[in-house]
Amino acid sequence: MKILIAEDDERIAMLVKQGLEEQGHLVTATFDGMSAKNMAVRNDYDLLISDIILPQLNGLDLCREIRLVKPELPIILLTALGTTDDKVEGFDAGADDYLVKPFDFRELLARVRAVMNRKNSNIIAGNSFITYADLVINNQTKSVTRSSKVINLTPKELKLLEYMVQNNERILSRAEIADRVWDTHFDTGTNFIDVYINYLRKKIDKDFTNKLIHTKQGLGFIFTEEKNDHKE
Repeated sequence: MKILIAEDDERIAMLVKQGLEEQGHLVTATFDGMSAKNMAVRNDYDLLISDIILPQLNGLDLCREIRLVKPELPIILLTALGTTDDKVEGFDAGADDYLVKPFDFRELLARVRAVMNRKNSNIIAGNSFITYADLVINNQTKSVTRSSKVINLTPKELKLLEYMVQNNERILSRAEIADRVWDTHFDTGTNFIDVYINYLRKKIDKDFTNKLIHTKQGLGFIFTEEKNDHKE
């Protein structure tokens, strides 16, 4: 793969670059956000790995601006900021994954493989529709409607919704959602899964009598038309 790294710490950038090149990838490193933006827009990369704290243009704004031009480019954010709010902000900016420093390089490689596998799966299923009750997800246009009403979702909200719809009528634990949607182990010290469930409920269920996202106390969540232990 052709990979672009945006990291202002040159030592870290070179270590990551060398490790990825040893895996057979073609890697370019840059040390500020504006250069990374220009390079990502002008060239065809398979993946962007970016720090959040960058000179000229921070990683979050870099992510947002690239999403306007190349919405399908996979992006992994690297940062020392690891709170729930930091992770939510990163995902809302359009990141596909979020890795907290310091990290084991083997974990970065696993995240790279997971993101690319997900991208390839999306390409294969790109022409299909996912439907449940009055909800329709168009995988080609990445649009969502419920009872013909357009619902605007962030990339991570959409991925969470897709997974829940594809696994409807089944209880999904927080650990499973973290693993399958975020490709990460669930950290019991944060509640970012619950944050995104609440985001999704406000958009998918709030204006409709028939609720689809329900809580099973002590177990997780279930996507169903049947009445459950729903908790706002």
